[in-house]
Amino acid sequence: MRELTTQDTDIRLVVLDMAGTTVADGGLVERAFEAAAAELGVEPGSADHAEKLDYVRATMGESKISVFRHLFGDEGLAQRANTAFEKAYGDLVDAGLIAPLPGAREAIEELAGSGRAVVLTTGFSRVTQDAILAALGWRDLIPLTLCPADAGGRGRPFPDMVLEAFVRTKAAQDVRQVAVVGDTSYDVLSGLRAGAGVVAGVRTGAHGDAEFRAAGATHILDSVADLPALLTGAR
Repeated sequence: MRELTTQDTDIRLVVLDMAGTTVADGGLVERAFEAAAAELGVEPGSADHAEKLDYVRATMGESKISVFRHLFGDEGLAQRANTAFEKAYGDLVDAGLIAPLPGAREAIEELAGSGRAVVLTTGFSRVTQDAILAALGWRDLIPLTLCPADAGGRGRPFPDMVLEAFVRTKAAQDVRQVAVVGDTSYDVLSGLRAGAGVVAGVRTGAHGDAEFRAAGATHILDSVADLPALLTGAR
């Protein structure tokens, strides 16, 4: 971890992850994986099922279709699994099983109020991302939200969504004026690969301090609610 610098307080664009960072989903990813596994005939309780679930847990934050491509090794099977996953996750969202993480909306409003652009990113599809935004009442909160398809198809740990946010918003003159925040090592890697000046891990989701440090995070925060204070030098 490094000390706050003047550059940090000149952040003009903030790119935030959704599930685990700004949104509490209560383990819905694993529940939706069960549906995807069933679609592909993976027997619950089998060694194969356990191995695949371990991989899903380890790759939280990565584009979901990329995860299924790795797990099933065939594009057709991966697409079937992804479709089942997205439907199951969407049904869980529609059932009201997600909520904003404490202080997330307030942090977003404070960041935007300070003149910074804020963009939400996800490894989910656009359909699922829109369902989450609608369920939270956040459609009008964030002018720009991005999923892998919006950035040419590559999700985290590639830097594409961060760079897409940089290009589309035109809020920053330099990638070092970008902050990237997420709850997984994949968020951290995507931020570092994009050249972001602040790349912070938050302790509200899938990964913890060890993973963040190993990935090279510049900062570790208890939650996204601490971000405005960090960027103003008050923390």
